[in-house]
Amino acid sequence: MKILHHPVERRICVRAKQLFTFYRGSTFHMYREGDYEEYKSYNVSENTEAKWVQEMIDIYTDELSIWGWEAVYCLGSIARDFKDIRILRNVVSFASRHIMSADSIVKLMYAEGILAILKSIKGEITKELLYETLKTTKLILDDIISKPLIIDPGHELESYNLKDKKSLNLRAAKSIEELKSFL
Repeated sequence: MKILHHPVERRICVRAKQLFTFYRGSTFHMYREGDYEEYKSYNVSENTEAKWVQEMIDIYTDELSIWGWEAVYCLGSIARDFKDIRILRNVVSFASRHIMSADSIVKLMYAEGILAILKSIKGEITKELLYETLKTTKLILDDIISKPLIIDPGHELESYNLKDKKSLNLRAAKSIEELKSFL
């Protein structure tokens, strides 16, 4: 590993990493927002980018919570560009151990997030991980449908295009149908 001694070199590396992590490694989003040329000018190696991706996966995995789903969506964003099966394994592992104690909206957001990650990396995963993912996600969705609507403070149905328990159940049922496409 090259050690950066010059302050300008360190600042350049820090700025490149800031851009990379802000866009979760997506050069498409960098380009769309006008930052791609600046990022490209730093000539970041693929090895450095791979290291940064692993760091982001670790950070967002540590941020997984039953109180929210932002980390799941961040990991999903990374999965679209980097196809790392560790992302799916980490989210499914967390969900299988913790998500049943979350509110109905968090459960739905996790299930939908897992589905999005699965779609992004489906060609990369083992049959065992696919089975575990489908099983865990189906359990979450069945739980949503079978239990009363529970919403923690700060989670409003309308914010997630939901009106009531029926609309929540319909989205869960739609996700169950999507699961079948992976069989």
